[in-house]
This record gives sequence, structure tokens and C-alpha cells, in this order.
Amino acid sequence: MKSFGYAAQSKTSPLTPFHFDRREPGPTDVVVAIDYCGICHSDIHQARDEWGGSIYPMVPGHEIVGRVTAVGSDVKKFKVGDLAGVGVTVQTCMACDNCKSGNEPYCTKGMVGTYNAKDYDGNPTYGGYADNIVAPEHYVHSISPKLNLAAVAPLLCAGITTWSPLKHWNVGPNKKVGIVGLGGLGHMGLKFAHSLGAYTVQFTTSESKTNDALKLGANEVVISKDPENMAKHTGSFDFILDCVSAPHDINAYLNLLKLDGTLCLVGLPEQPMLTSPFALITNRRSFSGSMIGGMKETQEMLDYCAAKNIVSDIELISYAQLPEAYERVLKSDVKYRFVLDGKTLTA
Repeated sequence: MKSFGYAAQSKTSPLTPFHFDRREPGPTDVVVAIDYCGICHSDIHQARDEWGGSIYPMVPGHEIVGRVTAVGSDVKKFKVGDLAGVGVTVQTCMACDNCKSGNEPYCTKGMVGTYNAKDYDGNPTYGGYADNIVAPEHYVHSISPKLNLAAVAPLLCAGITTWSPLKHWNVGPNKKVGIVGLGGLGHMGLKFAHSLGAYTVQFTTSESKTNDALKLGANEVVISKDPENMAKHTGSFDFILDCVSAPHDINAYLNLLKLDGTLCLVGLPEQPMLTSPFALITNRRSFSGSMIGGMKETQEMLDYCAAKNIVSDIELISYAQLPEAYERVLKSDVKYRFVLDGKTLTA
């Protein structure tokens, strides 16, 4: 299937126009014409091979919203013209215990990513910085027409990445929850924690983000560079969601957890994080991590967002602005997610 998009040809090259072939759709596949694709920080990490193992040429993008243009003969959920979304996952074994329990991202055979991966037949996958995508029906999500579709796109990664751990650790009323970082992930974690009824505290290094955090639902904002402000919260949190992808002192946040509290990392710093054993054994604290959620959980999140009118705060940009957008993401100079406008993709 003919496709056109933007690709990195090496870890040092800028993303440039790229014609390529996707696999031909099969009986269980859905073809989606892409209207919008969010820019995730992980797109930059992988395009620049900062995590190692990058596959070139690479078409990034796994926050995809568009319309169905074709369906296979066995497809049940979708018809031509339907709104649809594709997130981080496009193939799992569906036979292991994790897949059977709805935890496909933790597939023991290995989750196949929407881009920078090879499927089980050895074919490279290409992402959403493109005009179309083909994926099995199981990994395609229904999108409500109620919401701003461009602002829905980041829900396919930033949304489910924060929603999944908040639900797993039963965040809700009578829980004190911290969100570390007010970026693409953090602002969604803040919106969700507030909506789920938790007393939500936003941690940020930037005093300039205080008003934004309060508007987005924070009950309180803590400037994490202020030791006295941090110390006031020692041993008081049930759950902290760490959304920061830059190196930082994890122990400063572990010390804020109450008895049996959990800190969950969803940001992906390039360097290993050093944890103090004393920060963990004090109050029997847990330091955990979480990926994106399974397919059922992702659809539940999208339906919740439609019911509660929750979307990402975005800047809609053209493909010509890609280089600038990448540099601004690295400077945290975006409120709070860039989304590529498919109408600006021209061969």
C-alpha cells in the first residue's frame, strides 16, 4: 500500500519527505487516512537513536486520529467513514496470559510498536507522520466526534500512559496524589487525577507554570526546587506519578510517600535513576513503572474523555514546522503537546 510521510534517514538527519510502502491490508485490518498525529518526546528519542536500536528509515508517530478508508472482510467494529485512532501498539501475540488479561503492551512475546519496530514477519513498522496507516482491528480505537479531534490525538499515548497507572493504583476520592512535571504527560495526569476526585498536587520546577496548573485542576502547586516547600509534604502522599523525562532526584519524591505509598515512573530519562534504599524502606514505599494501557483500557479512557470533555492542550502545527517543534519539545516550550495537521502533508 503506497504511503507518504516524513522520515528520519539516520540519527543525525532531519525528518524529510519520504515515499514508502506499507503492507497490504488483510481480512482483519483497518486502513485509516490520518488527519492528525501528535508529537511525543519518545519520537525524538527514537529518531535520534538516544535509546539505541533505532531502525532507519523511521517514520515516527503513535498518536493517530483519522477516518477509516477501507476495512477487511472480517472487521466487525468499523466501517468506511468512521473516526478511528491508533496508538502505540499494532501487534501482540494474543496468546500469553498478559494479552489474555487485556495487558497487551506487556506481551511476553513482545509488543510490536507502531513505528521503529518489526512485526512478527520481520517487516518494519512505520508510524503516523504520514497520510495513512494499516493496523489490525484489535489495535484500532473508536473516536467520539464530540471532541476536538486534533486534541484527541495525544490521548492515544500521553492520555493512556497517565490514565493506566492512575486506574491501576485506584486513584480517586480521599487520595492525595502528586503529579511530577507539567508537560505532555504531566498535564494529562493532572487532568485525570483531578477528574477522578483525588486531591491533586502539581510539582514543577517552573514558577511560571503555577497558574496553568491551577487552571488544569491542581488543588496545590509545589515548586520542587524549594526544599522547604517540599519538606511540608514529607510522608503524606498515597501516590505520585512521575512524568519527567529529564534526569532528576527521584529520592526527593520517594520521601513524600506515606506508609505503603507508591511512586510510579512514566517519564523516560536517558540516564539510570539512583534510588536510596532508605527512601524505600522508610514507610514501606514502592517505586514502580508503567507503560501504556491495554486495548480495552485505552477505549475506556477515550470513552471517559468523551463523557467528561477531556482532551489534551495542544498547538496544531504544519509539517513544515517539524524541526522547530522538535527543538521546542526539548526546551519544554509547548503547552502541552504538538499535533501535526495532516492537511499540510503534501508530496
